[in-house]
Amino acid sequence: MKKLTKVSFSNLDKVLFPQLCVTKARFIEYYIKMAPQMLPFLKDRPLVLTRYPEGVDKQGFYAKNAPNGMPDWVQTAKLYSQTARRNVNYIICNDVDTLIWLANLAAIEIHIPLSRVDEREKPDFAFFDLDPEPPATFGDAVEIAFLLKEKLDQLGLRSYVKTSGKKGLHILVPVVRQYTFKETRAFVHALGIQLMKQNSKVVSEFADTKKPDRVFVDYTQNSHGRTMVCPYSLRVTADATVSTPIEWSALRKKLKPSDFTIHSVLELPKAPWKDIFENRQKLEAK
Repeated sequence: MKKLTKVSFSNLDKVLFPQLCVTKARFIEYYIKMAPQMLPFLKDRPLVLTRYPEGVDKQGFYAKNAPNGMPDWVQTAKLYSQTARRNVNYIICNDVDTLIWLANLAAIEIHIPLSRVDEREKPDFAFFDLDPEPPATFGDAVEIAFLLKEKLDQLGLRSYVKTSGKKGLHILVPVVRQYTFKETRAFVHALGIQLMKQNSKVVSEFADTKKPDRVFVDYTQNSHGRTMVCPYSLRVTADATVSTPIEWSALRKKLKPSDFTIHSVLELPKAPWKDIFENRQKLEAK
């Protein structure tokens, strides 16, 4: 492994997911294998990491600022963070060596903004986060996802679905980079309101997020500084679940987030979203 990368590895025997006995070496191997699918989504985006160097059963931490002592070949971008209220030296991951280096840092989750570093106010995705509040289930989120897809289809918009890796679903509409976050957020919110009128399980206002047995269509992530977990990133769960892109035809109410893990995802078809970056769309109805 050392002969194929610039990265100097450490603590490869450290168990990161105790329930499955997944070591850091296995975790790094996963990201090496998934690099061709992950790098197009990571490219030119300032990253927010969730690091668990002692394993997911121990205390972890969020990381925006690049760590001291990082290799000089790791690309960064110094940008103002509204939440931190200061300039932050964000990591940019445009190559497999950087992705392997992030894995060696035990960056279990990699989160990306919906815009790239060259035009931070111009998102290239409209993002629907379907979040079921118990006793609502993943199956309820699937039901609402298909209702949303139907509305997007009626607008002539191609949509792409992935598991969140936790309890819900993420639906993306790739858009041309001519809209502001205010415009994409308004678009997502408006469709959430339409779904709420159509199905009593749906809530579309932030104040209703925690209403039991409802599916929140979260539009708030369509904002400057907000992020989405990167496709194929692992999540901090005991089952080592993965936020996994899937074909609409493969989405079923009987599926569970735990069906998509560090072990199973490697066996899935590799390109369910193969044309997503060539399919930039306008939000105007056709």
